[in-house]
Amino acid sequence: MTRSTDVVVIGGGQAGLAAGYHLRRLGIEHVILDAQAAPGGAWQHTWDSLRLFSPAACSSLPGRLMPIQPGETYPDARHVVEYLADYEERYELPVQRGVWVDGVHRDGTHLRVESDAGDWRARAVVSATGTWTRPFIPAVPGRREFAGRQLHTVQYKSPAEFAGQRVVVVGGGNSGAQIAADLAHAGIDLTWVTQRPPRYLADDIDGRALFDHATARRRALHAGRTDTGGVASLGDIVAVPPVRAARDAGLLTAKPMFSRLTSVGVQWADGTVTEVDAVIWCTGFRPALAPFAALRLRGSRGHITTVGTRAADEPRLHLLGYGDWTGPASATLIGVGRPARDAAREISALLGP
Repeated sequence: MTRSTDVVVIGGGQAGLAAGYHLRRLGIEHVILDAQAAPGGAWQHTWDSLRLFSPAACSSLPGRLMPIQPGETYPDARHVVEYLADYEERYELPVQRGVWVDGVHRDGTHLRVESDAGDWRARAVVSATGTWTRPFIPAVPGRREFAGRQLHTVQYKSPAEFAGQRVVVVGGGNSGAQIAADLAHAGIDLTWVTQRPPRYLADDIDGRALFDHATARRRALHAGRTDTGGVASLGDIVAVPPVRAARDAGLLTAKPMFSRLTSVGVQWADGTVTEVDAVIWCTGFRPALAPFAALRLRGSRGHITTVGTRAADEPRLHLLGYGDWTGPASATLIGVGRPARDAAREISALLGP
């Protein structure tokens, strides 16, 4: 069975909900297809100790402030999941769960969205699939030889599963620092390795300041002024309280990246080997864009070229929430609202009266 609607939004996490909010405000018929069985997007799959970079009031989707979590300045992932579930219900967003989208194809004046729950014909599509389902692990020599456990950020839950083990954490971003701090506070035998010395942002900078910086950069670029660099120009690691405490206690001393893995551990540039039981790869993600392969829009970097949120070579497709290339800070709760609004307005103009 094929159903028809004006807009199909693929993904029911924070970006998909923000898109749904603005489409609803404009009176545009739409459906949100989400592969997850429950609300909350990727937040329902994070590690136990994860905290937001910003206070609740500065971590909100459009239209509704995130309530304060009692006893917490920086809310945990469970609080975010509850907020997203409440947001979805409050605005009666048309989310269909457990729906896996297999592909998007051109179909005359429409786009056809194929899924395991049937097809939809839509006049426009918003891709809000995020990155969590596409973890990236670099091709380090010896990775297949290592006899210990290897896992990515997406599989890490808590230090309890590493009790009595020797663990290497790879990655100098926020996930690497937070997971390393989590293990260090628990007394795990930890080695933290990074490609370059860790770059901490000033202790008083949180997600709100980063969003303001990204917004100022966008305005400067639009005005033709010199690009002063994105958020990464300020540093790589937000010093949230657990990271700050571990750093200040001398528990987060990073070593340069090892040269290879061996069957028993990691080999350093000088040829020495450290035996370890597990390696946690906090090495980032790639955008989950497989459903759009048939449209042949991806460039050499794996991204789809966009003008704002609109795909440059397919005006019926908008991409939302992947990073600065789809809107300043658009992969954050506070940052996704503006590009979601812009996408909804462009779609409204495309659909016409």
